[in-house]
Amino acid sequence: MSTPLARKIKALIRANGPISVTDYFSLCLADPEHGYYKTREPFGTEGDFVTAPEISQLFGEMLGVFMVNAWHQHGAPAAVRFVEIGPGRGTMMADMMRVVAKLAPKLLDGATFHLVETSPRLREIQRQTLQDRAARVAWHDSFDEVPEGFTLLAANELFDAIPIRQFVRTPTGFRERMVGLDADGELTFAAGVAGIDLALLPESHRSQPVGAIFEVAPAREAVMAAICERLRLKGGTALVIDYGHVATGFGDTLQAVLRHAFDPPLAHPGEADLTSHVDFERLASVARDGGLRVHGPLHQGDFLMGLGLADRAAALGRGRSEDLQRQIVADVERLAGSGAGNMGDLFKVLAVSGAPVALAPFRPAD
Repeated sequence: MSTPLARKIKALIRANGPISVTDYFSLCLADPEHGYYKTREPFGTEGDFVTAPEISQLFGEMLGVFMVNAWHQHGAPAAVRFVEIGPGRGTMMADMMRVVAKLAPKLLDGATFHLVETSPRLREIQRQTLQDRAARVAWHDSFDEVPEGFTLLAANELFDAIPIRQFVRTPTGFRERMVGLDADGELTFAAGVAGIDLALLPESHRSQPVGAIFEVAPAREAVMAAICERLRLKGGTALVIDYGHVATGFGDTLQAVLRHAFDPPLAHPGEADLTSHVDFERLASVARDGGLRVHGPLHQGDFLMGLGLADRAAALGRGRSEDLQRQIVADVERLAGSGAGNMGDLFKVLAVSGAPVALAPFRPAD
């Protein structure tokens, strides 16, 4: 069954020819009429996926602990811009603010809180989630609108939703991967005519078979560069958490998720979430090129356990019912464990700082 956005994309292709994966990705998520984030409620059990903050309050609490520590390591500045980009339902910011209020009331008092969110519908949900603390929060359409100053920034599952370009190995070299129409008029992948600068490819590109995919993400790197420039000029630390890989390599990571199950990327445009894995080596390179101190990346499990997840989980369950204690144990496994269905290995955590500070739980050499 064709979706309204599929019909629109097919009409575009018939009129103008195949479109790039980047354009397809952008249309699927952000088309003003039929885009996924414009029309759907993606989060939670009723949506298509569950993010870490929605699994347990422990996730946001550990990030709050990290931010308080980073603030101290930077010398506990009086004025702070506390920022989250892509805040979902607002759950993570609510959990971080609760921890900051408990551990560092001076930080809470001196900070202004900022959510970068373009969706009016999600902004309203975030206000409801934050409740009384919503009065402390300012909303912005883009990071550029956040007032300048020392910044503590968190971005959880932001970069995976920023479009990528794909290049496919053909008998005549790497060509940009496009979305076109097959003989039946259905969406299909095809190789275009645009090539890629071979300097961008890993050394192993010569041995890759025909059909091998290489992904680049200039839009992601531009967002990372903007964050890094703010930190370089005004000071602070940014924390990036997402699923992805530590080293640049080959492979097709474009994926769609519909009702908590994987879906072919071309099957339900506008109705399925579309993402791809984040190349943390490239993000770290952008930060280093911008003169920032890079910490990690670490596996999410190592990051959370290093911040005291196990102790906090034990305290949360102390004196509670057996059912709740079992749920807390299951939540910890989901957030920090390895293997299918768990986030501990697949998700990575990268921190970047505008000053050469030491940030736990990252090793000093990170």
